[in-house]
Amino acid sequence: MTTIRTATAADLPAIAAIYNDAVHTSVSTFDTEPRPPEHFAERVASTRPGDHVLVAEDDDGDVLGFAYASTYRPRPAYDGTRETSIYLRDEARGRGLGRAMYAELLDRVDADGIHVVIAVIAQPNPASEALHLAFGFERVGVLREVGRKFDDWVDTAFWQRFGPAGR
Repeated sequence: MTTIRTATAADLPAIAAIYNDAVHTSVSTFDTEPRPPEHFAERVASTRPGDHVLVAEDDDGDVLGFAYASTYRPRPAYDGTRETSIYLRDEARGRGLGRAMYAELLDRVDADGIHVVIAVIAQPNPASEALHLAFGFERVGVLREVGRKFDDWVDTAFWQRFGPAGR
């Protein structure tokens, strides 16, 4: 059985390991160098409404993935907006874990009264796009060739979802 819970400082090494695997193997992050566990500490410690970091762990307590909602941009006019992301270990993919984590994350964000949630998806990524569609996101634009990773230019698509109060 998998448990989804709020991340703690004790999860930082596992979060960094999952993230750093994505750094080396995918375009789900445009970081090109690994990040130390401390890089995620402020995000995990945040108590600001709308900021959440969740982990999914198996029965043995091993972290299988993490998802977060965090500040979109650090300016007061963006206080009602959060950006979300999710990272899973390879062996955790394709089992519905991402969907379960996103459901919990968005429930928490909605409960905090966040107006808009944004996701940025490197292209192509049909699985991530299907996940976001299932949660009411809509594709609102594409930035062409804005990132360069693994010797290729990568597009990013912006997706947006309004909270329960709607527009």
